[in-house]
Amino acid sequence: MLLVALAATTAALRTAPTRTAATPQQTRTTPSAASTRRALARLLPAALVAASPALAVRPPDFVSKQPGYEVLPSGLQVKDAKIGAGAAAQTGDRIVYEWEGYTIGYFGRPFEMKQGAKGGDFSGERDYARFVVGRGEVIPAVEEGVLGMREGGVRQLVFPPEIGYPMVGDEREGKMADPGHDKVGPKPSSFSGSRALDFVLTSKGDQLDKTLLINLKVIRVDKPGGKYKF
Repeated sequence: MLLVALAATTAALRTAPTRTAATPQQTRTTPSAASTRRALARLLPAALVAASPALAVRPPDFVSKQPGYEVLPSGLQVKDAKIGAGAAAQTGDRIVYEWEGYTIGYFGRPFEMKQGAKGGDFSGERDYARFVVGRGEVIPAVEEGVLGMREGGVRQLVFPPEIGYPMVGDEREGKMADPGHDKVGPKPSSFSGSRALDFVLTSKGDQLDKTLLINLKVIRVDKPGGKYKF
């Protein structure tokens, strides 16, 4: 069964609250700070005007560091649940894998599961997925996250939209560059899975957390010129 060891971790991530700013009621007020706060209040409108152009460049950073994850410069967070054996995946290799995906920033809805409830949206057997590292066949988060993994290894990837599914222009406009996920995977195998993912990706504005989680298990690493031709 795929990723059994990750059930508790995934559940915790799916239910973790997003980071929010403190409200005035949560802020402690002391007599010495009162005059300072009144002065800052008079400057607040100007500060908001000055800060607003930045929002057009990039939505607020909702992604907080998850416990036990290594944070890479790209913003990708990785954690190995199981170390595999054999040759490590590198650029040019073909990866045979299976995966699960969750919109952990939005109610933890699954958009891909290996084994769901019988008769449900994610029930039944599925073929393994494949991609060649470095060809852009999958999202950047998976391209980067699979490097160094070995056969049988399981790794969790938490990532922001900047290294996720491709969008056109400002991601807050909610326009997907590959609506069917046919050019850049991994592609959800069910209609309900695609709908759950696309709802998050196509949401407009910057109020919805578009952080995603992918559980990745490497089945086989095919080397160029090896036994399995590609």
